Amino acid sequence: MAETATATRSRIFHEIDFDKPGKQIGYLRVPQSRDGGAWSTIEVPIALINGSKGPAVLFTGGVHGDEYEGQIAGARLARRLDPQSLRGKVILMPAVDLPAALVGRRMCPIDGRDFNRCMPGDARGSFCQMLAHFIDTVIMPRVEVSVDVHAAGNAMEAALSTTMHWVNDAKVMERTRALAENFAAPYNVVFWGVDEGGTLASAAERHGALSISSELGGYGRVSVEGLRVAERGLDNVLKWMGMIEGEPDTSQREGGRTRHMEVRDQRSYVFAPSDGLFEPRYLPGQRVRAGELAGYLHFIEEWARLPMPIEFRIDGHVWMAPGSGRVRKGDVVAVIMQEYAGV
Repeated sequence: MAETATATRSRIFHEIDFDKPGKQIGYLRVPQSRDGGAWSTIEVPIALINGSKGPAVLFTGGVHGDEYEGQIAGARLARRLDPQSLRGKVILMPAVDLPAALVGRRMCPIDGRDFNRCMPGDARGSFCQMLAHFIDTVIMPRVEVSVDVHAAGNAMEAALSTTMHWVNDAKVMERTRALAENFAAPYNVVFWGVDEGGTLASAAERHGALSISSELGGYGRVSVEGLRVAERGLDNVLKWMGMIEGEPDTSQREGGRTRHMEVRDQRSYVFAPSDGLFEPRYLPGQRVRAGELAGYLHFIEEWARLPMPIEFRIDGHVWMAPGSGRVRKGDVVAVIMQEYAGV
């Protein structure tokens, strides 16, 4: 299999032929020498469905192992997609950080890294860095659209949403918003994140692909509604791109269409001022106002100490709510989204 000079520097090997027609379901074999296995590999699932001539899309899930909706939706889609009825190429990686997915953790148990902070990776680096380098150099240059399905993991619960970065290009913003509208989660959040440079979504943008992610559940469990939105969303994207027959279903259970929001102001992030047990007073999607009570921070080990009230700093709707009771100083205990200003 011929690949670019850059790709040949990868230590990862596989038997996928990205140009061969039909369906291939296999593995990326990531070298991982360990006690008892000098030539061991970690086998990361990958599927390639090549139909007739058309666009190319990458669907990913399991970038964080404690986010399950994308893992299920991606695997189901890989099994049921028929190359005979597909125009274009679909690359699916339903469990990108497989070691983390197998233990239900955000961070990879092999190298302790957050895969979604490792792009563009390092061919000579650790497990996550090697895999990030392969995706950045071999897969991303082949696709025009990237959809990375996330949920909020063990730490948070999200109002069901797609997410996209703000970029300084009006045409790209318009096309990305159209992609999100056709995926059709209840919300689409344009955000300026805390640490986005190393994410898979940012890598797709650097390669010129349209890129959205999502937040479709959380609290460390599979969201029934989040999974429904994920499965419908992946189908919708293929329909919107003309890759399979049909029109996208963009309806919402409560009526209307996808609601565009933003997280622009750093005051949107509510941080724990100390270690403690956080008692939230809100739910995802709830309307809140600046000065209202977000919750109390309890100090159980100092039972005589009064709980500390924590307030919201801006008006808006709750995008992210905490999933775990115990928090550490500096942890986010709420994220507020506001109506998208369009600039």
